[in-house]
Amino acid sequence: MYLDPAVSRSVKVLVVGHFAVGKTTFIGSISEIEPLQTEEEITEASEGLDDLSETPDKTTTTVAMDFGRLTLSDTLVLYLFGTPGQERFKEMWQGLSRGALGALVLVDPERLHESFPVLDLVEQFGLAYAIGVNRFDGTPDYPLDEVREALNLSEDTPIVHCDVRDENSSAKSLITLVKHLMSTLG
Repeated sequence: MYLDPAVSRSVKVLVVGHFAVGKTTFIGSISEIEPLQTEEEITEASEGLDDLSETPDKTTTTVAMDFGRLTLSDTLVLYLFGTPGQERFKEMWQGLSRGALGALVLVDPERLHESFPVLDLVEQFGLAYAIGVNRFDGTPDYPLDEVREALNLSEDTPIVHCDVRDENSSAKSLITLVKHLMSTLG
């Protein structure tokens, strides 16, 4: 699907989070185009590098980035870039963060401790952000104020529940981020 020639403005945002939190699924659920995905099979080379103990059924991982697009209005398009979740790919973040206005940080409420290095990188690159607490089958819905406290987030950091498999839920998370960006960027 080609971009309408009337589109005169674009916004770049990152979709970030730790390993196996749902970034690829998020972009796939919301992108109006077939997303670009750099998923590769997890091989023996990742042994000792990727902790699969909490996600034993995971067989692929993003090795470069995911890319999607969402037209917000007749003149505005949102470009979504999903980052790899493993520490060894953090150099990718530097290039992907250039020109980005902000980031949607996806977190797994059962593995919040894995979110701290991600939040550190988002802050290191000076990105405004919102938090999407991904819902996984079989996990309870944790109150957002408890997640906020556990992540040591300021009161002005937007945080919402999100099911990355659901287009409407993903859209709600992006709307939360875009409203936050509009309020912080003026």
